[in-house]
Amino acid sequence: MSAAYIIHALRSAVVPRGGAFAGLRVDDLGASVVTALLAQAGIAPDQVDEVICSNALGEGGNPARRIALAAGLPDRVAGLTTDRQCAGGLDALLLARALVMSGMAQVVVAGGVESHSRRPERRMPGADAPYLQAPFTPWPDRDPEMSVAAAALATRLGISRDRQDAWAVDSHRKAGLADLSGEIVPIAGVTRDPFARALTPAIAARAKVLSGPVTAANTAVAADGAGFALVVSAQIAARFPAACRLSGVTLGGVPWEPGLAPVAAIRAALSGRVPDVAEVMEAYAVQAIACVEGAGLDPATVNIGGGALARGHPIAASGAVLAVRLFHQMGQVRVGLAAIAAAGGIGTGLVLER
Repeated sequence: MSAAYIIHALRSAVVPRGGAFAGLRVDDLGASVVTALLAQAGIAPDQVDEVICSNALGEGGNPARRIALAAGLPDRVAGLTTDRQCAGGLDALLLARALVMSGMAQVVVAGGVESHSRRPERRMPGADAPYLQAPFTPWPDRDPEMSVAAAALATRLGISRDRQDAWAVDSHRKAGLADLSGEIVPIAGVTRDPFARALTPAIAARAKVLSGPVTAANTAVAADGAGFALVVSAQIAARFPAACRLSGVTLGGVPWEPGLAPVAAIRAALSGRVPDVAEVMEAYAVQAIACVEGAGLDPATVNIGGGALARGHPIAASGAVLAVRLFHQMGQVRVGLAAIAAAGGIGTGLVLER
């Protein structure tokens, strides 16, 4: 196969931990989005060859398989669950692309789902302490907590707290103005991202300090959510005028400086092209600023409907949410970019082309 395409993409709202999605299993979140995705695209369940789902914080047991069954897909759809932490949602799409381009599949449902609310307190039986952060390097002295790594990046690059707060305030402002209803599947009565608010510099200045200039205001909150896209062959995409050609790259960088990892992936994915719009992950404001500047992106084209600072961060679903947001902006543009950093120094850049 010469190419793979996204023909449709949908997501749930992103709801902060302990909110309206707290009682929902990842199966419930994922299956609701997948069912709506197929129905809106006009793809029958028996046309689906595979479901690839990123999940990082769950209890295991192959959520992709459970989602496939709950969504009414044929028993033959085995389901594949992956974990590349924050990058997993975008990487699921790139893995689907590889399946389609190899000829092993014609239609793949790919994305991610996460429930911070139902995250196990202890991942292993008999654990003597709550599970807080998995090891991301083999060297404990070079495996910083994520907010500590973000603060170190801010110090090294000279990105002040004021700049980080300003980015967060603007993210909420843009989210408040955006109409995202076409990309969100109503679940549990939630039809919008409820965290976006009128954040002001004064409110940001009072936020709890997490590490150095990194605060609760310029850090994305833990959240629940799901996002999926239909990745198909050129033969099937020919019937869909909104189809976008899919490409991308995942690269590793310095393990203890994850915030900059997307820069090389963005450059490699774009390969000289200039994106008309870009969705860049905002796990931390400093990370978004560093990636936008490091990759030479035009800030005016980035996160035009707000970013994760105004939504929340459902770890393994966050990349998929970026891709859904990007797909719904592609009607009037030619090239779009989604990019994300992941713990352990991993970056993914995904490109859509009309």
